[in-house]
Amino acid sequence: MEGTVVKNTGSSYIVRTTDGSEMPCKIKGNFRIKGIRTTNPVAVGDKVEVRPSESGDSYITAISPRRNYIIRRSSNLSKEAHIIAANIDNACLVATLFHPVTSTTFIDRFLATAEAYSIPATLVINKTDLCKGDEEREEYLDAVTYLYRSIGYTVIHTSAESGEGIEALREHLAGKTTLLSGNSGVGKSTLINRLIPGLDLRTAAISSVHDTGMHTTTFSEMFELPAPGGFIIDTPGVKGFGTVDINKNEVAHYFPEIFKVSADCKYNNCTHTHEPGCAVREAVEDNLISRSRYSSYLSILEDTLGEDKYRKAY
Repeated sequence: MEGTVVKNTGSSYIVRTTDGSEMPCKIKGNFRIKGIRTTNPVAVGDKVEVRPSESGDSYITAISPRRNYIIRRSSNLSKEAHIIAANIDNACLVATLFHPVTSTTFIDRFLATAEAYSIPATLVINKTDLCKGDEEREEYLDAVTYLYRSIGYTVIHTSAESGEGIEALREHLAGKTTLLSGNSGVGKSTLINRLIPGLDLRTAAISSVHDTGMHTTTFSEMFELPAPGGFIIDTPGVKGFGTVDINKNEVAHYFPEIFKVSADCKYNNCTHTHEPGCAVREAVEDNLISRSRYSSYLSILEDTLGEDKYRKAY
């Protein structure tokens, strides 16, 4: 029997079979270590084979080859990786510029990871209502929007509270399987409740002490969107986005504007850190490449210098 993993409950998985029914499934112990070096050998979005047992429990017996997946380093086990979702058409990052603040470093790490796994990425800037009437905040919103659009990313403004941008987001998601990720507190659950009326996912207030979100999503889960259709994979809020298995010589490839300019560097193997004749550093000095993006590039490059400490994702 074949199906798609639609929820990870921690101890088991919910699989939606081809006939539309959903069944809880477990995986055999030996399946966990069969060449898979991640904290979760099965991810939401995986196409799997399921076999009922005599005891009444169902078991996942095989995973079909993944079309793609997106992965990050596990926060609690630095030597392990965590597959966030598999077989997706789009990776959508929900960010907020205020209350709480999503750092550009976090945004860039997410986008670079999506580039590394050849998954189109979208930036959704939520809570834009917090910028209305504040000239400084509106200017920052415009600057961040211009930066990422100029690189080539789709940027959508939303306000889960007022409903602004919800229809534009719904159209963007139509017919696709989309990963929805972001820091805790950026309003993912509220956005999903807007997109899927009647779902009523639990939401929580922002901590007034640390201006950070409270975890309301415990495990990843796939939801079907109403007409015109599509699926979204909701994920628990993450504090950091550690990159995995990226070669130091390829980091620049995942920053489109840096990769484009690097063609003019004096040396083919330029790391854009110290070499003479580096077109990238010159472009940064001339404000043709954002300093925040360049700093994010350097931070990921620094990660790769210790790549031998980390096991491969597979």
